[in-house]
Amino acid sequence: MEEIAVLGIMSGTSLDGVDLAYCTFSKKSNSWKYKIEYAETIPYSSEWNKLLREAKTLSSIDLLTLHSKYGKYLGEISKKFIQQQKAEPRLIASHGHTIFHQPDRSFTFQLGHGSAIAAITGVDTVWDFRSGDVQLGGQGAPLVPIGDRYLFSKYDVCLNLGGFGNLSFEEAGKRKAYDTSPVNFVLNQLASEMGQPFDHNGDLGKRGQLIPELLEKLNRLEYYKQDGPKSLGQEWVEKEFTPIVNLFSHQPVSDRLCTIYHHIAQQIGACISKTNANSILVTGGGAKNSFLISLLRQQQRGTIVIPDILTIDFKEALIFAFLGVLYTNNIESSLTSVTGASINSIAGVLSKGTRVSQRS
Repeated sequence: MEEIAVLGIMSGTSLDGVDLAYCTFSKKSNSWKYKIEYAETIPYSSEWNKLLREAKTLSSIDLLTLHSKYGKYLGEISKKFIQQQKAEPRLIASHGHTIFHQPDRSFTFQLGHGSAIAAITGVDTVWDFRSGDVQLGGQGAPLVPIGDRYLFSKYDVCLNLGGFGNLSFEEAGKRKAYDTSPVNFVLNQLASEMGQPFDHNGDLGKRGQLIPELLEKLNRLEYYKQDGPKSLGQEWVEKEFTPIVNLFSHQPVSDRLCTIYHHIAQQIGACISKTNANSILVTGGGAKNSFLISLLRQQQRGTIVIPDILTIDFKEALIFAFLGVLYTNNIESSLTSVTGASINSIAGVLSKGTRVSQRS
């Protein structure tokens, strides 16, 4: 396959900003090659942070209005990025920002209308990657494992520590994957109570003391007893996780943080131990948290590999760019072995750009 350039766009639940990764892909025989050519994180303004946090409370009309507004915002920052880098993407692939994720009720919603992105940039845009799988009875998540299979196959386990932790691995010739626990989504919330946007290197949690009763209650949550496919979302945290943490609101924040760190490490360790992995690739913001990584290293025998900073920060944007490539080549990217859908499917919806060169 000839080399194709794609701009991947990703916004995670931790709300640190929009990740833009301009990537190139090529394929020889069954081997895919990739390169992150340029990448940048655009931090959210206080206004956008507030809008995204409160989006779940909006009326239907206001939510649809914000859907278009945020799509235009993604289009504008993408257009500026493309111009600054003198890039020529053949395609844009946008994950959007998850507002609702309730596959048990047959819906998931990622904010950011792809047609707005295509209209502003003039570039064909693939978006809404999760809904098709949900309509086929799947979780609609995680979708990164197809990229793990094709781009990072030399590792036994790929672990991403973003708003939520998720891992993927091969088992009997099938890709398996699921969410392990909340990670930065809950850690950032507690850090904010101490006046910090996040817990740098885990320093706040490291100085705390373990609360054994809180750890036990969190580890007993029903989700952790379930086999995959399974996925987590903000709704689950608010309904199941946060009420337990709030039972211990009289305890110092640093102690609650410390306990949640141990909980995260124990749940991830339990998941990895089932795979007999020798090498674990760790990416996402949590890969920079030295306290969390030290706890993870205590939980399993395998070697934890921390890659270069571009891979740490932009692996998800890279893989959504790759999902766009798979879409345009009619290659299945949403796997029933991962999501539990009735069949494999090609993830995404295409909105055509306006550039003449984009028209077939």
